[in-house]
Amino acid sequence: MILREGETYPAFKRRLHKILGIYVACLLAFLLVMAVAEKVGLSRQWVGGVFLFASIALYTAIGLYCRTTDVDEYYLAGRRVPAIYNGMATAADWMSAASFISLAGGLYLQGFAGSPTQVGGLAYVLGWTGGFCLVGLLVAPYLRGLKLYTVPDFFAWRYASPWPRRIAAMATVLCSFIYVVAQIYGVGLITSRLTGVRFEIGILLGLSGVLVCSFLGGMRAVTWTQVAQYIILVLAFLVPVSWIAYKQLGNPLAPLVYGAQIEKITQREAQLLADPAERAVVESYVRTAQQLESKLANVEAALATDRMLALAKLKLLRANGADASAMFAATRELANVPKDAASAREKWTRQRQDNLERAKPLGGIPPVAQVFAGDPDGTPAEQQVFELSRRNFLALMFCLMVGTMGLPHLLTRFYTTPNVAETRSSVAWSLLFIVLLYVSAPALAILVKYEVMMDLVGQPFDALPTWIAQWAKLDPSLLSVQDVNHDGILQFAELRLGADIVMLATPELGGLPYVVSGLVAAGGLAAALSTADGLLLTIGNTLAHDIYLKESERHGNATRLVILSKFVLLVVALAAAYVAAQKPGEILFLVAASFSLAGAAFVPAMVMGIFSRRTTGAGATVGMLAGLGITAYYMVVNTPAFRGWLGLGQGGGMWCGIQAVSAGVFGVPLGFAVTWLVSLVTPTESSI
Repeated sequence: MILREGETYPAFKRRLHKILGIYVACLLAFLLVMAVAEKVGLSRQWVGGVFLFASIALYTAIGLYCRTTDVDEYYLAGRRVPAIYNGMATAADWMSAASFISLAGGLYLQGFAGSPTQVGGLAYVLGWTGGFCLVGLLVAPYLRGLKLYTVPDFFAWRYASPWPRRIAAMATVLCSFIYVVAQIYGVGLITSRLTGVRFEIGILLGLSGVLVCSFLGGMRAVTWTQVAQYIILVLAFLVPVSWIAYKQLGNPLAPLVYGAQIEKITQREAQLLADPAERAVVESYVRTAQQLESKLANVEAALATDRMLALAKLKLLRANGADASAMFAATRELANVPKDAASAREKWTRQRQDNLERAKPLGGIPPVAQVFAGDPDGTPAEQQVFELSRRNFLALMFCLMVGTMGLPHLLTRFYTTPNVAETRSSVAWSLLFIVLLYVSAPALAILVKYEVMMDLVGQPFDALPTWIAQWAKLDPSLLSVQDVNHDGILQFAELRLGADIVMLATPELGGLPYVVSGLVAAGGLAAALSTADGLLLTIGNTLAHDIYLKESERHGNATRLVILSKFVLLVVALAAAYVAAQKPGEILFLVAASFSLAGAAFVPAMVMGIFSRRTTGAGATVGMLAGLGITAYYMVVNTPAFRGWLGLGQGGGMWCGIQAVSAGVFGVPLGFAVTWLVSLVTPTESSI
């Protein structure tokens, strides 16, 4: 909001409290009206559309009201945001699509501590939460005391050399761009589900809400939009999890009671493992994997055979005058045949690995009570799996904690408070608001798994809820069901859920009114848009303020600086939308990767620059390049998509068994070591 002429700061805060109360009351009234409208017959498509466009209209109105061209207002909201509201804004900025959409899904699929190939979802909860403690202790108060505009500004102030600032600016763009792609992907996922439009169109619809806020009002508009978005997203998360907890256990306080379901799920898992129908499904996946392996032995011959069979089937249907649906299916089958041997090898290798994963017990999902994969008292192979699982859990937790200290869009939020004391309070409020969601995510994962195993599994295929077909049609990688053993009954191994769908489908899975589905989608949209707002603003400001303009122009023409930042923001938003439309990867992986990169790029030079007078610009430069370089290299060579593109084959590049997403575990210590060593042999240029 805007400080009125002659208004004191305490009066400003009282006015904000009043506005917040009115907003919450209006939000609850809106939900009540939508529930009544659904009850009297408003269609689901209309309910979803109203939630989508009402959300975007709200954010647009805030953006228009807070529009500005003043540098302090555009970059830092005038440095007068009270601690509690900055805490809400920071929590909304922080609880991105990864936290809201994918965290519970990660806990559902990976278990609490993970599998041999996936790090447990609890590492995300502990890493992200613990990272805020480090932010409050080591970084945020010190940066706020310097009255800077961007994170690269710190490197310009602390080091005499221009290179630390340049590297920090480029790293800011890299980390933030990867992060914002994940958010825009989440936006497209939600808007396409709410409105039924294509995924790419959904991205553009959601992106309009991002651009209005960040383009017109900068940090001032983004801050107050994020406050509004926090209220929506936390309400959207707590309502369904509380409802399902009450349905299953008679108590809405899900974090306190969900443990009772773990024992029941463990018993159900034992039943599924002994079920002959489940075993038949597993054997079918094994046979499919073996068939794909035989095709990979002679790719060109297998590809020619597949193409010939698809053509023969299409010709036979034409000759027999088959109906349009059969012809369409045959034509699509022919179109899905890989165009060349390279694409066939890549596709069949991926499908073979997928079938091998689904052939594992419980469809590759770890047992709910499993601590780590493997067995510390088992065979040597089981002991090794246990050690690798534990090692990757700790590595990812470390990367997320350290990466939290280095994320530019998060650190910039702490520049907006009036003073250092408010900054410290803001960190505490942020942690409180974040914990409300993070203690509920494990509960939601357990309650959803109970619903799936007890109520969904065992139903006839022709009696499955309609929402399953709707989600499967939207994106088969998010949800798919297939009667593999042809018995007409859904087995657990025949259902595939993606991490990005568990939260969004929770209301329908629990049998809640569709208005709750609309609320959850609006919450997911708020989470994705709030983070995308901050990220795009950070990228635009960095490119204009830290890379393009010279020092004299930066301080001499404030209006030009703001206009340039807005133009760059628009270009970056369109570029990120294009990349997100290609569906480059799961939200959780993309976000975690940006944390590893941010931790390696910023934290060593930043922390040593704050606490060590002996750290030099040369040390910071070499340390940042070394940490960022080794992290990026390790991610590229150990990510399957990049390995295939570079022709590096499968596997063999991991160090100590650490997965690519935790590459920062190598980059951060290397950055500290190199910064320290180079600083020892170079002259001190500046001091704090």
